[in-house]
Amino acid sequence: MSEKYSRFLFNAIAPIYSLIFNRQKKHFEKHLANAEKDLTLTSYKTILDVGFGNGALCAVLDAMGLSVTGIEPAEKMFKTAKKKLANRKIQVYHASILDRLPFENDHFDVSIASYVVHGLQKEDRKRMYAEMSRVSRYKVIIHDYNQTRNLITTIVEWIERGGYFDFIKSPEHEMKSCFHEMQECFSEIKVVTFNKHSAWYICTPSSKN
Repeated sequence: MSEKYSRFLFNAIAPIYSLIFNRQKKHFEKHLANAEKDLTLTSYKTILDVGFGNGALCAVLDAMGLSVTGIEPAEKMFKTAKKKLANRKIQVYHASILDRLPFENDHFDVSIASYVVHGLQKEDRKRMYAEMSRVSRYKVIIHDYNQTRNLITTIVEWIERGGYFDFIKSPEHEMKSCFHEMQECFSEIKVVTFNKHSAWYICTPSSKN
């Protein structure tokens, strides 16, 4: 979907996302625990959460002892999450990954985006990969769908008019073929399956492995 439509949609569902904050926290706690054997996040210090939604993932990362920064382009979603995270040492910005972020190259040890990429069109997905690669020193984590579809997701994504159907054709290949300023975005990509429909794509920014 376009960025304008995406912001409209997530502004509209911000109140609903606020209600499932605790449920999503438990979901992320489970996934991060499962990921420990493949990537130990606590071995890093700083992390950027791209498109943080209701702030649940930011809260879990903060509880793990990481220094967390989050960005969210949808204004109502941003304001809702900011209230949820008010008592935590988490920096939040109303910003889009599709623009150049106000951070230097390699500013964060790791950046992560959970279920953000599939909603974007291909060119915007490439812009996202490139910018996450730029601001990340060690790893970029894309937590998103894999190629196994289910009926409910198919219906929802058709309604949302996002890039889901194009993204799941070959997500790993798409990330490998991303180039920015004549340089590949990632030098290595490791795919870790969590369940039947989702995966972590653990990417090493170019020239940083």
